[in-house]
Amino acid sequence: MTEPFPRERGRPYAESMLRRLPIRARVTLAFTLVMAIVLGAVGVFVYFRQGSELRAAVDQGLRSRASDITGLVTDADAGLLDGKRSPLTENGESVAQILDARGRVVDAPPVLRHTPIIDRATVRRAIGSTVLVNRAHVSTSKGETRLLATTVRHRGRPLVVVVGASLEPAEDSQHTLGALLVLGGIVALLVAAGAGYGVVTAALAPIEAMRRRGAAIQASAPGARLPVPEAQDEVHRLGETLNSMLERLEEALARERQFVSDASHELRTPLAILKAELELALWTGGDADQLRTAIESAAEETDRLSALAEDLLVIARADHGQLPVRRADLNLGELLEDVGRRFELRAAQHDVEIVVEAAPHGTISGDRLRLEQALGNLVDNALRHGAGSVTLGAQRSADGTTVLHVRDRGPGFGEGFTPYAFERFSREDHARGRGGAGLGLAIVEAIARAHGGSVKAANAPEGGADVVLVIPASASSPAVAAPS
Repeated sequence: MTEPFPRERGRPYAESMLRRLPIRARVTLAFTLVMAIVLGAVGVFVYFRQGSELRAAVDQGLRSRASDITGLVTDADAGLLDGKRSPLTENGESVAQILDARGRVVDAPPVLRHTPIIDRATVRRAIGSTVLVNRAHVSTSKGETRLLATTVRHRGRPLVVVVGASLEPAEDSQHTLGALLVLGGIVALLVAAGAGYGVVTAALAPIEAMRRRGAAIQASAPGARLPVPEAQDEVHRLGETLNSMLERLEEALARERQFVSDASHELRTPLAILKAELELALWTGGDADQLRTAIESAAEETDRLSALAEDLLVIARADHGQLPVRRADLNLGELLEDVGRRFELRAAQHDVEIVVEAAPHGTISGDRLRLEQALGNLVDNALRHGAGSVTLGAQRSADGTTVLHVRDRGPGFGEGFTPYAFERFSREDHARGRGGAGLGLAIVEAIARAHGGSVKAANAPEGGADVVLVIPASASSPAVAAPS
């Protein structure tokens, strides 16, 4: 048989149960526990403080009565019991005695004249000082009796005056106070628990409102936000943070939808052409030249699809922080020369010259394949959309940062296009008929970020486009390195 609340491994059962309670119940329970401790401590302090004050009042009364009897004994000229006159009976005392130094009763009310109410040891202690003791049984008093014994001299001999008072009234008052404190504490604790529960409920109301609104938010209805309370507190900051997160998620979702839409659009054209070429190959009627032409065209469209798929994969990996980067020390001059050499034949077909400026001596820390891919995309864009010679150059700053340039002599970027040049599928209107999917510069930016750098597009003062790729000296790559 399984437990209704199974015990979590390594955690006490009570703690496991407590963690399953709602927040308002846990806060109310903690608040009630603290209040119980505070009320209990205050009640105990008041109870014993009141008892101490009541006993102090009894002692003060005994001292006053002892002082009165001492005065009567001192003023008595004759014997204390001459003419059957007693200072104690005249003073109306009920618990009082006058003893000699041996503890024998000299004077007392009639009920107490036979037996001393304190023992001889207490009598000896009381000679020359004042002694306070408690006695459980005194015939004229109920309950425990508080006794005070002090010395008085009569006709040259020491006598001990003993007075007493019952502690029962004081104890009854203390017990009554204790009962009132317990009852009042329970009522106060219940009221405090209810108030605490109400306060916690009111404090959690904004969070509950955010929860209900969050449950109603759908991806099909963007723009909805969580209600934020006016108070500038933790709940307000939580609401702002969650709304900011919702905004980022909506932006990411919009980008993904746009990405899928653009990718579908870009894939549709080569697929349609590829299908048409294959259908044409089926209807060539055995003409070898037409069949070859159709197959070559289909192969070109297949290459275009492969390149587009590779570009989409690079972008997707960059979005998830997984663009593989294998850093190594690369010769800067050789890197530029290799990229320029790859495009020499294509540049010659366009009657364009690839110019590689002398690079500064030294190395650059980066992934050779990725940097060649980035520079190759920039040179490809320059050959496709620019004019005149294409120049590859590099500069080295004092902190070791390497700045790579790819410039052309064409019309440059259109007005207002540079802020969007590195977005996916972003192309100027006049460039849409020149091929390409608009992913080249987006891939360049992804490679730059994977190296911890940046990229910027601008128009050179002398004309033409100038794209700058900045690679830090040894910045740690934010991308996740691929396994070797």
